[in-house]
Amino acid sequence: MSQGGSSPAGGVVAAVDLGATSGRVVLGHVDRDGVRLQHVARFANDPVTLPEGQGAGGAGRVGLHWDVLGLWRSVSAGLTLALRDEPGVASIGVDSWAVDYGLLREGRLLGSPYHYRDERSAAGVETVHAVVPPGELFARTGLQHLPFNTVFQLAADQASGVLAPADRALLVPDLVSWWLTGTAATERTNASTTGLLSPATGEWDVELMGRLGLTPDLFAPLVDPGASLGPLLPSVAAAIGAPASLGVTAVGSHDTASAVVAVPLTGEDAAYVSSGTWSLVGLELPSPLLGEDVRAAGFTNEGGVDGRVRFLKNVSGLWLLSESMRAWSRSGTSAAERSSDLAALLAEAAAVTRPVAVFDATDVRFTPPGDMPARIEAWCVEHDVEPPRGRPETVRSILESLAAAYAETLRDAERLSGRTIRTVHVVGGGSQNELLCQLTADCTGCTVLAGPVEATALGNVLVQARAAGLVHGSLESLRALVRRSSSPVRYEPRTTAAPTSQRG
Repeated sequence: MSQGGSSPAGGVVAAVDLGATSGRVVLGHVDRDGVRLQHVARFANDPVTLPEGQGAGGAGRVGLHWDVLGLWRSVSAGLTLALRDEPGVASIGVDSWAVDYGLLREGRLLGSPYHYRDERSAAGVETVHAVVPPGELFARTGLQHLPFNTVFQLAADQASGVLAPADRALLVPDLVSWWLTGTAATERTNASTTGLLSPATGEWDVELMGRLGLTPDLFAPLVDPGASLGPLLPSVAAAIGAPASLGVTAVGSHDTASAVVAVPLTGEDAAYVSSGTWSLVGLELPSPLLGEDVRAAGFTNEGGVDGRVRFLKNVSGLWLLSESMRAWSRSGTSAAERSSDLAALLAEAAAVTRPVAVFDATDVRFTPPGDMPARIEAWCVEHDVEPPRGRPETVRSILESLAAAYAETLRDAERLSGRTIRTVHVVGGGSQNELLCQLTADCTGCTVLAGPVEATALGNVLVQARAAGLVHGSLESLRALVRRSSSPVRYEPRTTAAPTSQRG
């Protein structure tokens, strides 16, 4: 990012950026010449497991939940530090991962929100599809089928009685904004991931809710990125040391919507990969694509800032690598074996020369937490492919499989959109993974431009800054500010590189 503070014409905003594995509070210093991020606080976002009563035979189900109270404590502490550093913060904005929600009654949280990887949503899929067949559901919502989409989670909660006491459901970033301001609202980019929003109208699909037995009043009014959610509650302002006038601004509250704001796209021949726990691979389009061929290819139409459409596919991401690291950490018989140095493993993986397995990174078996190396080995055995030998080959196999999945997804995106992709922007944590970026260039045959790393926080900051009048202009103007503030790392396809993979 550009160095030095903001000019007199600029200012500072605070971004709360909650990812699926960690959260952060960031100050964004913005002026007409650039944007600079100042990291104030970073904290873990670890799910918790809770016993959920006794089932048949006395075996109790274990539920996977988010520790939203712990997140709220960390957010409050981070904002306190931010305001000590910059008392003149112009606004606060909140983004997070999609689909998950808190249930409230008369403003009070009813239990810990479920994690999207909790297994209960599978029953919700059957319930919803029995009423609205998959083809019709896609035509109405434009969403890729994922078993944890909000609509399926709600159906599961309704069937179990969890939904009955609630009078409000708020997606995670909207829940945090509710605690900050007392304003109940649902920001549209995140609402577009619920399976209950019409991509044609941008409004809640009330008729669909009725067919599924969901009360429309359960859902808060919709707002666009840039809308004011009002000032902080007096008790919150006092607790974090904020002036009573400090307000919260709706941003692209789905973290990918914020990340795409900060992708320095310059033309229709550019695609993006927002690379983190998940990889979101796709294009920015002016309108949704809702044909049966799109559904068959597994693409989704999600809302973007300024009415754009994020036409993309959810592909497994660095979750595969992080879960493998956790498995190795747990399984080692000595301290040395339990300690896995990712940087060293990546260097060893880059040096692997023999072919490694390229597995289907989109296989649902890789979604739940667990022993990822064992699952990769099982996939290989089932598909008559030699499993990777040891940790470096497993890491290489994961990264080659991700790059192959990106390439296949982008070929489908070209076919469905009629566009030709020449440049792939990789943003987020994966943009720092040199091997992944080079393999992506090799597999796609495209130039890869890696960075910015903190695209989500940047997009959050830029939407706030525009709403506060610190900068002006279109989405393209905001992206030009990103280009002036950072330089991507360039990777070109290695056309003469020897093949290093084998497919099942």
